[in-house]
Amino acid sequence: MRAELLLAGLVVWFVGAAIDLTLGASSRRVRPIPYLAGLLGSACVLAAAIQMVGGHPVNVDLGSLLGVGRTSLRLDGLAGLFLTLTSGLGIGISACMVTWVRQGPTAQGPTAQGPRVHGHGLGAGYMLLLGAVTVIIVAGDAFTFLFAWESLTVAFYVLSGVRRSSVGQARASWVTLCFSKSSGACLTFAFLLLAGNVGSFTIASWHAVPHGVLHAASYALIVAGFGAKVGLVPLQVWMPRGYPAATGPMRAAMAGLAVNVGFYGLWRMLGVLGSPPTWLIALVLLLGGLTALLGVVFAAVQSDLNRVIAFSSVENGGIIMVGYGVAMVGMALGQPSLLAVGLLAATLQAVAHAVAKSCLFVAVANVEADRGGSSFSEVVGAAHSHPWSSATLAAGALTLAGLPPTIGFVSEWFILEALMQQFRVHGLALRLSMAGGGALVALSAGVAALVFVRLLAFAVLGQPPPNGALPRRGDRGASGRTGLLLLGSGCLWLAAAAPWCIRYIAAGLGPIVPTAVVDQALKSPWVLQPVFGGFSILSPTWLFVVIPVGMVTVALAAVGLSRTRVLRVRRVPAWHSATAGVAGPDSYGAYAYANVLRHVLANVLGSRREVVVVKGGLPAEGIPGPTHVEYQATAVEPIEAYIYRPGRVVALWAARWARRLQSGRLDAYIAYMLVALVALLAAVVALG
Repeated sequence: MRAELLLAGLVVWFVGAAIDLTLGASSRRVRPIPYLAGLLGSACVLAAAIQMVGGHPVNVDLGSLLGVGRTSLRLDGLAGLFLTLTSGLGIGISACMVTWVRQGPTAQGPTAQGPRVHGHGLGAGYMLLLGAVTVIIVAGDAFTFLFAWESLTVAFYVLSGVRRSSVGQARASWVTLCFSKSSGACLTFAFLLLAGNVGSFTIASWHAVPHGVLHAASYALIVAGFGAKVGLVPLQVWMPRGYPAATGPMRAAMAGLAVNVGFYGLWRMLGVLGSPPTWLIALVLLLGGLTALLGVVFAAVQSDLNRVIAFSSVENGGIIMVGYGVAMVGMALGQPSLLAVGLLAATLQAVAHAVAKSCLFVAVANVEADRGGSSFSEVVGAAHSHPWSSATLAAGALTLAGLPPTIGFVSEWFILEALMQQFRVHGLALRLSMAGGGALVALSAGVAALVFVRLLAFAVLGQPPPNGALPRRGDRGASGRTGLLLLGSGCLWLAAAAPWCIRYIAAGLGPIVPTAVVDQALKSPWVLQPVFGGFSILSPTWLFVVIPVGMVTVALAAVGLSRTRVLRVRRVPAWHSATAGVAGPDSYGAYAYANVLRHVLANVLGSRREVVVVKGGLPAEGIPGPTHVEYQATAVEPIEAYIYRPGRVVALWAARWARRLQSGRLDAYIAYMLVALVALLAAVVALG
């Protein structure tokens, strides 16, 4: 039944893509059909995923369907676990898209446009993304996996380049394509090495690869390939470009849904290849911590919400990789409990990130479409015009800030608890790596609170523009509100139901670590512990009782002890920039809120500050005007500035030099091939 449900979902998505390619956005009634197909197909896949987690593993042999070897599918608990996450998000995002594409923006003035979707391609790209993600997760052989992986690359290129209304968006789509292809190249090379060693393209057979140079090289290529997809430094530069370039809630499909295939691949290969080399474990732990810190620091100084959320994706990818590094330590040392706590923590963080990121991108897309932009100054006070989107935005922000009672608090608690188990590790290199990764994650968690408090304070709770022309169409539509409710409430009920979620995750992680070991995280039906007993405990379920009761108790005590004076209305001058009377554009804003961080972390950010004196008036008429001072600051992304830009210069120089070889003479080309053949034969002889 699982295979039939999967096939039904794929067929529905194919029909949705065909409708989009043939009819496109020609009619207001036709536009939502592909996304209704996305919702229905995701529901079918979700039903199949639940059966996978609760049932026995099944191998489906499709013969020579793809024309290379035997095409097979692996339907087991791990595939079911990740399909549950991706298909559940597919339902929520598709529901939001149904309403989003039916409406036109209500922004006034020069930002006003026509319908939100034009022409063909957006719906088909989304259907391709859903189908590719599903096939990647259930692929049982290398060719099926890589075929779906490259299909996902095409989907990313389509979704990030469907608008191309500016040079920046076109460039972003090419950068996204470049890093996606680099990721696929690493995985292809690694899979060929593994398949050549055992003589089989079946992924499960690679567990027989002996430890050695080939095993270590393949492991490193696999981490690099999947790391590029999840934004591991230095392969993260495409995210802040590619995600904002996509249109509307498609950013949620890329950042919240599709990115999980990278984590799935890492989980799957850890179970197949077994113990990784020590140097690779240390590299993953340290790079993961550095990724988390760089991502959240650059998120803190952005003025555009889409870039804030994109850099936050980099941060969360780093945190998840640190948890994965702990699992690698457990696998290398043969400690199932350490393996379990690392995988459980990383999986919970992946779930929290996926749900919260989908919340943020969908909510910001609604506000942006109606306000005409996504900067803090343009979406300020969204709660006054988009209450549903703002509530969803708040839930996602609190989750990524790691605050209770959200699932983000539970997942980050597990990550930090997993890193504290370093005293159980005997190797000095691994202990130091876990300590370094833990310090970087703890620092990034503190900065993340600053980032998302700023988002809440200005984007959600801030005062709207004084012109009073606030659009109210972004939250209309039963489907869109249902999608927002599903995504936003998921940040909360996943935490309240954390013990049941852990049981489900434990069943899904069965192919890697015994379910009974992961279930040791349940100290009692409602109390959690980091797998190791007697270390620490947490009850997120009880927090949903204790926190409201505590708030009510404090409120009643305040009213009683003040003899109701606390309820009296008192009017005092507002505080602005620590100076009375400063209001309007000179008041304390989102830019100033992050200025302290620009100074404190100037070495990391490469901050450049400049004071500019701007004179007003009408020079043509000789009328002097007011003069004011502007403070301008910019941040330099070190990975892009010091690695990729010099590399780009070298690549362009090499291309110009190579053009000289294109003489157009046949004899010259034959000579080139002869030289290359002789060099290859010499290399083979030297290696032999």
